[in-house]
Amino acid sequence: MDDLLQEFIAETRETLEALSGEIVAWEADPGDRARLDAIFRFVHTVKGSCGFLDLPRLARLSHAAEDVLAAVRAGERTPDRALVNAVLAVVDRIGELVEAIDAGSAIADTGEDLLIAALSEGSQEVAQAAASTLRAPSRSVRLSVDLLDRMMSGMSDMVLARNELARRLRDDDPDPALEAALERLSATVADMRETVTRTRMQKIDQLFSALPRMVRDTAASLGKSVTLSIEGADVELDREMIEALRDPLGHIIRNSIDHGIEEPARRRALGKRENGRLSVSARQSGNQIIVEIADDGAGIDVERVIAKLVANGRSERELRSLSERARLDLVFEPGLSTKDEVTDISGRGVGMDVVRTSIEQIGGRVELDSAPGKGLRIAIHVPLTLSIIPTIVVRVGDQRFAIPRQAIEEIVNEHGEAIRVDQVGNSFVATVRERRLPLVDLGERLGIARADAAAGRMLAIVGLGVGSFALAVDSVLDAEELVIKPAAPAVMASGLYAGQTLPDSGRPMLMIDCAGIAADAGLRFERRIGADDEVEIEVEAAGTPALLFRDLDDMVRAVPLAVVDRVEEVDGGAASFAAGTLRLAIEGHIIPLAALGEVAGRERLGVLRLRDGASEIGYAMGEALDIVALPDEIAPPRAPGPVAGVALVGGEPVELLDVHWLFAAHAERADAGANAVRIVDSADGWMSTFLRPILEQAGYRVVASEEPGEGALATLAFDDAAIAPGHSAPVVRLRRERVAGAETDSIYRYDRAGILAAVQRQLAGGGQ
Repeated sequence: MDDLLQEFIAETRETLEALSGEIVAWEADPGDRARLDAIFRFVHTVKGSCGFLDLPRLARLSHAAEDVLAAVRAGERTPDRALVNAVLAVVDRIGELVEAIDAGSAIADTGEDLLIAALSEGSQEVAQAAASTLRAPSRSVRLSVDLLDRMMSGMSDMVLARNELARRLRDDDPDPALEAALERLSATVADMRETVTRTRMQKIDQLFSALPRMVRDTAASLGKSVTLSIEGADVELDREMIEALRDPLGHIIRNSIDHGIEEPARRRALGKRENGRLSVSARQSGNQIIVEIADDGAGIDVERVIAKLVANGRSERELRSLSERARLDLVFEPGLSTKDEVTDISGRGVGMDVVRTSIEQIGGRVELDSAPGKGLRIAIHVPLTLSIIPTIVVRVGDQRFAIPRQAIEEIVNEHGEAIRVDQVGNSFVATVRERRLPLVDLGERLGIARADAAAGRMLAIVGLGVGSFALAVDSVLDAEELVIKPAAPAVMASGLYAGQTLPDSGRPMLMIDCAGIAADAGLRFERRIGADDEVEIEVEAAGTPALLFRDLDDMVRAVPLAVVDRVEEVDGGAASFAAGTLRLAIEGHIIPLAALGEVAGRERLGVLRLRDGASEIGYAMGEALDIVALPDEIAPPRAPGPVAGVALVGGEPVELLDVHWLFAAHAERADAGANAVRIVDSADGWMSTFLRPILEQAGYRVVASEEPGEGALATLAFDDAAIAPGHSAPVVRLRRERVAGAETDSIYRYDRAGILAAVQRQLAGGGQ
């Protein structure tokens, strides 16, 4: 708490030095809305901080000043000389109290009631007196940000020079003494770089440490119960950015609890847990830090926002013509509040306006993602201003790009043995050692043609914290530590780049924003607060993912994506009717093939290869269309069969394949494992030719000899065959001739049912 109090004192001092002049300038020009907003934000922020730090006198003064300034903003008061003097007197008193708190001395509250009364309309003008300051000696040294920037810039030049020297030595045959000197220089530069970087970088935990108390107090004052989870407190960020984020983050947290999370009774009625869930996380993405705040409340009521703006004079037709994203951004409108009552926390039309203004001033941006009735996610993107980070340099076409090394899990060759790339509809999926990942081609996203389309690509497996995907590049060139700076605003606005750099080659290079590339490709990795204490991951829309395809009979059907191993196009001649069923010859083996349409006569055939973990079947179809999310409501069929029901997808009825029925009807019987049957064949090979296929079709493993550990549990032999001594497995005897009306210990060799029943009894231990 001491650290937070010192931060509050330091920030308030700095603001107060410029604020008195702003108030006087505002008096000269009452129509200057920007100055009025700046003064209002200051007292609003002081009020919020005082409530958290338990400073009731400061909170009382700032609340009174905020009330009168809110009236001026609403046009209910005119900023005359008496009002300006009263505001100045309150601001001076705030300064006195702040210095007294820092010095540990006490100031009587005499006259504070008069100061507050002077703010009322019609009150007499208060006399201005020079504020007495009791500023305590500074316990820290404040360095100019420009000086720190110069230090970091010089350090960056040293890193670039070191990289160039290393490259030149690699190109020539270096002297071992020079190599040793370079290693010492590199170690020194790395140490200096870390030291200089740490002068500006601090863990974001300094920002997050105040949140638990803030959440607790805010929720208690509103009669709510909220559980907070924090992730990424070890992420480091420029100190200037941490300070710039402190107030916007506080506003968002208070708004989430007040506007978003419902009262306990309302949550019970909605089937939610009484405790609201609030998650705050931070992660680094290239040259940016992303701070996400997510709650499981009501989300943004866009209709209510539009109604409020229409009441304030905006055109309803214009507002409703906006895109979904633009309608969400309406909450940033100045003066907007969806609260009907004014409280200590909200209702004055200040909050999200402050958030966006503060974030944009430091070159950042704010994104909203609302799910009505489920919650709201707010992502704050802020730059690192200047950073030296490890990168992987890749080539796409004739251009080079840098990718943050910490974002890459591994790099593999597209044609590696454990790698497979399949097309599913209009999308591609990379299977990396049984791990299925969406595949994004970087050149396609950036509009860069490949230099050699026939050459194999490299796949960088990119992890975003909430999900992973494979990023295809032409080649991987090098690993370098690079100095990353913000690119031009027009470049950064694309959302595809995280900054720019100048490597030792001297050619400017852009750094890829992996999260931006994923978003541009249509991949959505969303974080939502679940019913338990952990943050769950939701990819794309809710519902069961399914592959939508056009079948051979021209019907549109769907199959759960989880059972689709791959989608292929094969020659029509690979499918044939053999041994009583439709089969597909592919990759050197034969698998059962199911179809709901005519297969014969087709030159090319689309095939869904379906797996259940143990067996595989093919399903013949026309073409893959899309990947969709199946709704929960599915109309059942009248009788069991290949169709499990009908669902509405995009407003159209779509039949859903019954994969359970398909596997039950078409899959080959599983191998019986240890239930092996040994056949003692005769000279004519009858058992191998006639009997072996029947046993294997029934699911048994057939062996010719009993090896150690083989585990054969039954033996088939003709009644005149000799069995080796010491044989312990049961023997099923077969006879060559049919014997009518006589009981024998053997089974006629063409009695299929009798043979299978006898084998089953022997394996079950029941005797013949």
